[in-house]
Amino acid sequence: MVEREPIIRVENLTAGYNDHVVLENVSFEIYPGEVFTILGPSGCGKSTLLKHMIGLEEPEQGRVLIYGEDLVTADDAARRRLLGRVGVTFQGGALFGSMTLLENVRLVLEEHTRLPKHAATLVALMKLELVGLRDHAQLLPSELSGGMQKRGAIARAMALDPEILMLDEPSAGLDPITSAGLDALILDLARSLGVTFVIVTHELPSVYAVADRVIMLDGRSRGIVASGHPLELRDDPSNPTAWQFFHRQIGDDAATRPEATDPAAGAPETE
Repeated sequence: MVEREPIIRVENLTAGYNDHVVLENVSFEIYPGEVFTILGPSGCGKSTLLKHMIGLEEPEQGRVLIYGEDLVTADDAARRRLLGRVGVTFQGGALFGSMTLLENVRLVLEEHTRLPKHAATLVALMKLELVGLRDHAQLLPSELSGGMQKRGAIARAMALDPEILMLDEPSAGLDPITSAGLDALILDLARSLGVTFVIVTHELPSVYAVADRVIMLDGRSRGIVASGHPLELRDDPSNPTAWQFFHRQIGDDAATRPEATDPAAGAPETE
């Protein structure tokens, strides 16, 4: 049996803000083609971890390797090359409100490639087709539903054909039916295109629907308290912290849980 090489490797990552440690000695690996989910309660450090994984923050200790290279120590050319292989969507979608959906997606191509405008338009339309929004290409974000905005953000993140897509709370604010449709889209993209997904969420229905593997963070331990397939974690009572989370139970020490200890999180729903 041939062993797979990890596409992302997090090694002994310690991260914090203003002398407050949010994550301590966190290590894990992500493999090509996985739908990998980072979950946990508000304030546990999910947003902090994601920011370190895409190089927006530098760790206090440890490192994050993408394809064996460290974003922090890579030179500018290597950093651009690595980031070109990673697409990111943040919780709000961050589509430019004054631009149509087509213009939002095409902008990435105009900034990072030398494609002529007509070719960039065709590529952008192809990406919108992949997420079911080609017929809405000329609409502004304000004219789209919340679910469509999420799909549009994914199309934009896919503009450069990344091998990794990192999604921050993709189902946040969506109704159950729209959320299920987004889950189906993620699975379709993962299976048909071979894209590796890294998803930050606390939405359990979505976790059960899409995740091949999860890690669960906990603010009290400042690290990973459980990892594996979500159904295995749900059905394993030997880990009280994970059991309480997956079964939506309040533990005896829930009142002491640091709900807002992650300064990167902002409002609670961002974590």
